[in-house]
Amino acid sequence: MLKGNVPILASAFFENGDLDLDSIERLMKFLLSQKIDGIALFGNASEGYALTASEKVAIINMVKRTVGDLPVVAAAGGASANVAIEDINRMKELGSDVAMVNPPSVIKPGPDAVYDFFRDVCANTDIDIMVQDAPMMTGVNIPVPTLAKICKDFDRVKYVKAEQPPTTLKISQLAAVLDGSAVQFGGLNAGYLFEELERGVIGTMPACEFPEVINAILNAYFAGDKATAREHFYKYLPFMRYGVQPGIGVSIHKEVLHRAGIFTTNHVRSPGKMIDQTTRDEMFAMLDELPLAVLGQK
Repeated sequence: MLKGNVPILASAFFENGDLDLDSIERLMKFLLSQKIDGIALFGNASEGYALTASEKVAIINMVKRTVGDLPVVAAAGGASANVAIEDINRMKELGSDVAMVNPPSVIKPGPDAVYDFFRDVCANTDIDIMVQDAPMMTGVNIPVPTLAKICKDFDRVKYVKAEQPPTTLKISQLAAVLDGSAVQFGGLNAGYLFEELERGVIGTMPACEFPEVINAILNAYFAGDKATAREHFYKYLPFMRYGVQPGIGVSIHKEVLHRAGIFTTNHVRSPGKMIDQTTRDEMFAMLDELPLAVLGQK
C-alpha cells in the first residue's frame, strides 16, 4: 500500500520552453537518494496542466527506468468520464501504480454527478484510484458523505488526498465515516502535516525540493516521537507555507531546484508566473536559516 513521503515531481524546461528531461532525471535521482516512499507525476506542482501528451510519456518512461519498484502515482482525468477513463488507462499502460483523479471541473458537477463520474471511472479502469479533493484548484467541493460513499461503493478507490483547507477538518470528518474503506493522504505542500498525522493520514504528497524535511517529520512521528516531529514541522512551516502561494507556488519550487543546480533554468510555462526578485530574496534569506539537503547545506 502507498504510504509515507510521495513528493510531486517538478517538470523542467529550457528557456525556450522545451522539456528538459535531463534536469528532471537529475531531480529524480536526488529524490531517490533521499529515500522517498513513492513519486507522483503530473500534479499541480508538476505543471501537469501545461505538459503535452508526448511530454508526459517521455517523463513517465524516464521515471519507470529510474525508480525500480518504487510506487508511481500519476494524475489523470478529464472533463468527462469518457476522457478521464482514456487518460487513466493510458497512465496504467505506461506503468503507473495509482491514478490520482480529480472530479471534472469545466462544468462543475454536483455531488450526484461526482459520484456517477467515479462510478464510471472505476467500472472502466484497472488501477488503484486516489480521489484528489482539491476544491481550490477545481472549484468542485465533494461533500464528506459523497466522498465516503465513493470510497465504500467502489473497491478500486483506495486513497483520498485531502486538499480542502483547512485540511484537518475534512480529514477528521471523513475518517469518522470511512470504516477502513480507504486511507487518507495530506496535501497542500504539507502545510498542515503534523495536524494531519494526528488525525490519521498515512502519508503526504508535497513538492519535491525538501524530501529530507518530510522524512524527518514522518519518521519521528511514526516512531512515536511526536515532540521531535512537531518541532521539525514548526521549524520548516514558514517555507512550506511559502510554496503554496497562489499563482507562484510552482515558481517557488523551481527557484530552489535551479539554485541547487538540478534544474538548468527556473522557467515556468505560461500561464504560470515567475516570482519577482524581492520574493526570491526573501525566500533565500529564509533558507539561509532553514538548511535543505538539495542546497548542500548541513
